[in-house]
Amino acid sequence: MADLYATLGVPKSADEAAIKKAYRKLAKELHPDRNKDNPAAAERFKAVTSAYDILADPKRRGQYDRGEIDWQGNPAVPPGFDGFRRSRPGGGFDPRAGAGGSRGAETFETDFGDLLSELFGAGDPARGRASRSPRKGADIAYRLSVPLVDAALARPQRITLRSGKTVDLKLPQGVEDGQQLRLPGQGEPGPGGAGDALVTIAIQPDPRFAREGDDLRTELMVPLDVAVLGGRVRAPTADGDVMLTVAAGTSSGRLMRLKGKGWTRRDGSRGDLLVRVLVEVRADDEALAAFLRARQGAATGA
Repeated sequence: MADLYATLGVPKSADEAAIKKAYRKLAKELHPDRNKDNPAAAERFKAVTSAYDILADPKRRGQYDRGEIDWQGNPAVPPGFDGFRRSRPGGGFDPRAGAGGSRGAETFETDFGDLLSELFGAGDPARGRASRSPRKGADIAYRLSVPLVDAALARPQRITLRSGKTVDLKLPQGVEDGQQLRLPGQGEPGPGGAGDALVTIAIQPDPRFAREGDDLRTELMVPLDVAVLGGRVRAPTADGDVMLTVAAGTSSGRLMRLKGKGWTRRDGSRGDLLVRVLVEVRADDEALAAFLRARQGAATGA
């Protein structure tokens, strides 16, 4: 049986932040996109994701710590339960064996019922009839590519399941690359109900933006005349283009900050957008060239 804490490489006393940090590190290292020719890494990625799915949920983590569910999230088997088998001196399983020698099937059925009664109280009508909980169907894993701006704004995403059903998936605020989301009841059918769909988020890069923690960065080309004289230019943000005021005398490399235009945090607040100004000088600007030559000549007295 796997130890979920060992799978993530954290102690049992680890808090939520430590568990999340460990998962993010391992998920990036083991992600299938980075290990296309390494089946072992893919299996570890599944194990790490499954461990995080349980330990990141306070309720399920408590159930796991108390032994109520196993490392796969299934109800744990009661201690001492051996699958209703009766042992014999030579080992193995003999449904007819007993203290007095050979016994018939009817006697075994009575013993079987007694065992159920002992484990689950089946002999007491008030406590109900004993039965093992039927297993749910298997989970199905999906990978969902999400544009960076959609992830930054936690926009809902549409995903088509193996069954052909289309689902609108609500992204959590503060979503991270490699994070796994669970869609209950959207997996394989089973006697105990359908399993779940496990959706791993893959955030796609955007040529306009780079993420730095909760902030976004972008570069903005500004014409020379606007940089010298001041003016307004169109600048991209995750929410759409805005008109940005550039102060007169702005030099290339200056950093401008747009508050609240960055990544959405888990509490709903947002980071900032950092805009780096790049002054654009046109090579074919003859008027500018003539002005600079005249200015240079005046400075040298030519």
